[in-house]
Amino acid sequence: MNKEDRTIFNIEKNASPVSTLSSSNHDQTSVKQARKKLSVDGVTTQKQTWRDFLAHIIRDDKVKQQIIDALHISPITLTRWITGKSEPRLHNLRQMLGALPPQYQEQMSHYLREENKAGTTLIGEESHLALIIPSEFYQQVFIARATTGENLRFWSLSQLIIQQALGQLDPERRGMSIWIVRCMPPSGPQHKVRSLRESVGAGTSPWKSNLEQDAMFLGAESLVGSVVTSYRPAIVQDLDEEHNLLALSRVEHEKSIVIYPILYCGRIAGVFMVSSAEANFFLHAARVELIHSYADLAALAFDRDQFYEPEQIMLEIMPGYVEQKSYFTHFRQLMTETILDAVYSNRRIDNAQADLFVWQKLEEQLAGKKIENLE
Repeated sequence: MNKEDRTIFNIEKNASPVSTLSSSNHDQTSVKQARKKLSVDGVTTQKQTWRDFLAHIIRDDKVKQQIIDALHISPITLTRWITGKSEPRLHNLRQMLGALPPQYQEQMSHYLREENKAGTTLIGEESHLALIIPSEFYQQVFIARATTGENLRFWSLSQLIIQQALGQLDPERRGMSIWIVRCMPPSGPQHKVRSLRESVGAGTSPWKSNLEQDAMFLGAESLVGSVVTSYRPAIVQDLDEEHNLLALSRVEHEKSIVIYPILYCGRIAGVFMVSSAEANFFLHAARVELIHSYADLAALAFDRDQFYEPEQIMLEIMPGYVEQKSYFTHFRQLMTETILDAVYSNRRIDNAQADLFVWQKLEEQLAGKKIENLE
């Protein structure tokens, strides 16, 4: 006999015959109601854990596959989490919450917070553990850097770091974009770094998942340019109030932004730029410090000769996004022409080299056009 049944038995034993008889139907109804379990989508919620709820959710094969793909885990790992044979790490739980269909997120968040109150740190954007880069991810980056070919290393490491950062910084997919912006190689009459290019980028809705088709130049007119020339980070909590800071380079959906320089031995290669679709998203200091950590980690994606001394940088003013877009319309065509020219000239050129050549050609056109406009 369980505790609940013993309690009911004692109550019935001590009750008078009259009260027992007169209220027998009421008591039976009360007992049934006490034993009745509430349900969400047909799943009982009395003493239910996040594991029970997850087991229910993944009955839908589409949702199950969505979770597996988003977390990069195997079906066996998911099953072990549900049965309790394996304990997911904090960042796995946050990624899982973000990967769930919207109708399940609030309920799952409730179960995770309940377990957190029980003494196990599971979730919460204010949690210290949620706002540090997991040690195993550092190992993953080191392995990727050691095993990836030279031509693919920058792009592969940048993608790896950006995707991990998105999972931590925006697990609920409230709207975020992350760019690694790099210095263009020195050029022009003075052989200086004249502009910056958005190189590798990704986002969550309302941004596209792959942002590289929207890459643009940034220069002295931009907040990014200010960070590069000053070697100091920039944080703007509400771009609508401080819109003048990004008049030319601000893009759609941006409400707040954090930019950290990517440094090595007192030299700079570019910046790690995080934009949110919400104003005041970066008020929490630990969240900003996490971005700083990712900027430091991003330095591993660059070669040593891609970091520049302060005196090598002399940024020019670049046109705004709308004006630049017309120049990038024929980017693929220019890439093809560059590769074919190399073939006809019997020169070896890979895609990365051709890509840089086209960017340099466009940089020359845009910088010159802006100078003409100013004159």
